[in-house]
Amino acid sequence: MKIADICQVLEHWAPPTLQESYDNCGLLTGDSQSICTGVLCALDVTEEIIREAEAKACNLVVAHHPLIFGPLRRIDPHHPVGRTLILAIQKGIAVYAIHTNLDNVIHGVNGAMADRLGLSDRQVLSPKSSLLKKLYTFVPASHVEVVADALFAAGAGHVGRYDQCSFRQAGEGSFRASTGANPYVGKIGEQHREPEWKLEVLYPAHLEKVVVAALQGAHPYEEVAYDLVTLSNPHPSLGSGLIGVLPQPMEIAAFLDRVKSAFGCSVLRYSGASSTPIRRVALCGGAGSFLISKALASKADVYLTADLKYHEFFEPDQRMLLVDLGHYESEQFTIGLIQSFLAEKFLNFAVLKTERITNPVRYH
Repeated sequence: MKIADICQVLEHWAPPTLQESYDNCGLLTGDSQSICTGVLCALDVTEEIIREAEAKACNLVVAHHPLIFGPLRRIDPHHPVGRTLILAIQKGIAVYAIHTNLDNVIHGVNGAMADRLGLSDRQVLSPKSSLLKKLYTFVPASHVEVVADALFAAGAGHVGRYDQCSFRQAGEGSFRASTGANPYVGKIGEQHREPEWKLEVLYPAHLEKVVVAALQGAHPYEEVAYDLVTLSNPHPSLGSGLIGVLPQPMEIAAFLDRVKSAFGCSVLRYSGASSTPIRRVALCGGAGSFLISKALASKADVYLTADLKYHEFFEPDQRMLLVDLGHYESEQFTIGLIQSFLAEKFLNFAVLKTERITNPVRYH
């Protein structure tokens, strides 16, 4: 199995097209065509992680945070990023980052946080728009089900909690085959009219190549007529943050204790809030201050995130509890999330979790 095979599976789970504009996901160093000897999953990539990968015979590190984040003008051996890159290249260890693209899928980083708190009725806090597209095609009556099934199998036709969704409308198509054509129906040089169905399906934009290939493979016509339209509708399962509901309402003190226990925190930073019990929980792994207003608008009782600045604690204005549990603390379970996902996809193959804690922040 090649490193490229691992990358392909990761990119089907969390497509690179979902990463934020400032991010740098994907294979950052290493040969994708090399045979993969094992995978080490981590949150960060440091020299210590590279040495651990070498010791465990893993020549691929899959991490949440990109080793190369901002632009690099030089690989400086006196800088930790440069030293780590040099070591990875020397040891033949590839490095792959799955960052904000994994943040932006509902079962990704935020889903792992929600699991720790037992949240139900989960929804994306800030769904992304323009990630949904619609395909229109025209199919002879005899092949409507065949084409529809192929599109569904390729990932089209999902609307919320429903799948195999489509719209169909009967009509009549006309065409004339020119010399050299090989028409499925009709004769060369004669106009032909055929009972057809207009078939419409939604699909995620990142699946476009797969969906179009499925259409062309299943459609009987030599020339397949279809339209692709970008929609402004928000995608219900793609976007930033998450909101869900606790099994039972909790008083603020009890909720804070639960967060400390669930995430192994020694300390929490939090704002003042009303005495309303906590039931609706909004959260975002990592630096999530940009979603405070979204959490307020969603009527969350608490917003749980990290890297909050002093003045941002004023923003809820007693309408919502605001909790900063720490960046590493909020995302630490991403390591297990990646490891379990890959282990399910690649049975009897070494997919390991790091034993190192890479949190650079200490508490006293």
